Amino acid sequence: MPDRIFMPLCALVALAMIAFSMVWPQGYGDRSPGPFGSTPIQQTPEMKALIEKEKTAARRSEDRRRREAEAAAAASAEAGQ
Repeated sequence: MPDRIFMPLCALVALAMIAFSMVWPQGYGDRSPGPFGSTPIQQTPEMKALIEKEKTAARRSEDRRRREAEAAAAASAEAGQ
C-alpha cells in the first residue's frame, strides 16, 4: 500500500480512536463525561442493594462451608485417635 494512502488512513484511525476515548466509558461502572454519559446500572440504588445482598450471602455461605469443613476435620481426627 502506498504511503500516500496509508499515512492519512493511520491519522484518520488515530483521530477516530481519540474521539471515541473521550466519550466511551472508562471502566465497568464509570460513566462518560456529559452530555453523553448516563448513570450506569451498577450505580443505581436497586442494583447496589442487590450487589450488597449477594456479597453478604456469599460471605455467609463461605463461613458455613468453612465451619462444616472444620467440623468434619475435627470429627475425622477424633475417629482416627
